[in-house]
Amino acid sequence: MENKDKNKAQQINIELPEELASGTYANLVIVSHSQAEFVLDFTRILPGLPKAKVQSRILMTPLHAKKFAQALHDNISKFESQNGEIKTGNNPNDNLGFAPGSPKIN
Repeated sequence: MENKDKNKAQQINIELPEELASGTYANLVIVSHSQAEFVLDFTRILPGLPKAKVQSRILMTPLHAKKFAQALHDNISKFESQNGEIKTGNNPNDNLGFAPGSPKIN
């Protein structure tokens, strides 16, 4: 009985406000960190525009960042098992799928 009550206490209900439900598109994330936190700046770059604007900044503790990385890896593995491997370029200076002359990541 105690174990059942303990599981109920650990359940978290997550509310998704209507204004966030449609999401925000990002095609680039810049990750930086300090000893205390990881910072993820989600950005949208567009062809022909020299600047990219941060759409959302997420801060996480190192523990939560590692758990996020594990969850993302797990979900990518599940996606690829159903849909095939996601192809990525091996060139770190590629144009992220945009035409030549597009901004490159430095």
